[in-house]
Amino acid sequence: MLFPVAVALFAAAAFAPRHASALTRHDFPEGFVFGAGTSAYQVEGAVEEDGRKPSIWDTFTHQGYSYNKSTADVSADQYHHYKDDVKLMHEMGLDAYRFSIAWPRLIPDGRGEINPKGLEYYNNLIDELIRHGIQPHVTIYHLDLPQSLQDEYNGLLSPRFIDDYTAYAEACFESFGDRVKHWVTVNEPNIETIGGFDNGRLPPQRCSHPFGENCTRGDSTTEPYVAAHHLLLAHASAVRLYRDKYQATQRGQIGITLLGWWHEPATNSSQDAAAATRMNDFHIGWFMHPLVYGDYPTVMRSRAGARLPNLTAEQSKKLRGAFDFIGFNHYLVVRARADDSAFNLKQRDYYADASAIADPFEDIQAGGLEYAPWALGKLLDHLKLKYGNPPILIHENGYSDPPKISGKIVYEDDNRSEFLQDYLEVLYLSIRNGSDARGYFVWSFLDVSEFLFGYRSRFGLCGVDMNIKGRTRYVRNSARWYSGFLNGGELRPSGKAYTAA
Repeated sequence: MLFPVAVALFAAAAFAPRHASALTRHDFPEGFVFGAGTSAYQVEGAVEEDGRKPSIWDTFTHQGYSYNKSTADVSADQYHHYKDDVKLMHEMGLDAYRFSIAWPRLIPDGRGEINPKGLEYYNNLIDELIRHGIQPHVTIYHLDLPQSLQDEYNGLLSPRFIDDYTAYAEACFESFGDRVKHWVTVNEPNIETIGGFDNGRLPPQRCSHPFGENCTRGDSTTEPYVAAHHLLLAHASAVRLYRDKYQATQRGQIGITLLGWWHEPATNSSQDAAAATRMNDFHIGWFMHPLVYGDYPTVMRSRAGARLPNLTAEQSKKLRGAFDFIGFNHYLVVRARADDSAFNLKQRDYYADASAIADPFEDIQAGGLEYAPWALGKLLDHLKLKYGNPPILIHENGYSDPPKISGKIVYEDDNRSEFLQDYLEVLYLSIRNGSDARGYFVWSFLDVSEFLFGYRSRFGLCGVDMNIKGRTRYVRNSARWYSGFLNGGELRPSGKAYTAA
């Protein structure tokens, strides 16, 4: 495998490193956190147990809109297996586990009383993690909006969401903040808004022709901007609350997590280079710019015009600096090709520049993720240069493969180990080149119900036999490789089976 040119340039400019395959976790900065993650809807199961009520994802999947009409009603059933899972994490040597709290489990109606059984479950999970020396990194809202709030006022489209979300976040701070020291307010708001309100492929399936299909309501030209605006303001509200009321005594940190696709020009033309820059501004700058500079990117203001909501002086003040860290979920690179005729720019602008990967969702389903570790280095360099080098946690990075032969457990997944090794090498070089990256989490700890393609692809370090009631876990070779690395072993050369060092 050719070592990426961009990474080689980092190495030449910054230092003469040890051979990359000889890296160990001790080469990373002191305090750097290594972990793995899941999210509540995708892993817990037990969707109708102990007082939990539906989220918009339950409604979406039960109506048959998910890939292959799959649901997460049971999934990996972590709700009933969390003790065994924490034991596996401990045996693997994870520093931290990133998971989310299900809003419809903790506060089933979206507002009002806390569900005692939901409270008990998350207290038990957090306590079990801490007993095993594993840091809980908690996402407050990971796409699973209570269906009741969607029904009542169209969810993210209403400013009422901000108050309800803030009250829910406070319930989390009050209930778990004595033990949880790492909070994420919102996961991937830059994809929730596109999928839910632009192309309509994700719940609540709002869109309009020609930008989305099979939607009976919505407006792709305005609603994504409105939904994103309310998510940003909800984030800022929760951060202000945490800092004013809880942070001094609970001594935790709070941030937000964005999807971090990196956009590159499809060709060497200046037009495609400009297109890639615009795409990064619309994809990353949409949220980073307000959080660092207090307003949306100039290119979004110029192209979206009045459809992009204004930020008041007070809102701008609350947003600027409203993070202790920024999380990024990074998987792939998208090739941008300038094509102003692709869409009517007077209507909608997100993907006005056509892409060599016409639809990344379809590309993932058809052939997997585009393997480009150097793109992570470019993303981190971009954040360093354009946004003041904020503290970064890589909250998701992982490799998918299809399920194996039904009824047969397969432990070999050397491609996943190779993938993780190569991304960790790039991450290390980026840190040595000045990036303030502070943690890395593999997606995912277990096989889960994937939002985009159900059970067709598996990301888990640990496999789950989804065909049997007991949901038996099994440790893949990649988990053994990661465990060896976490326990002081070296990043192994590619091409051979990975075992614990």
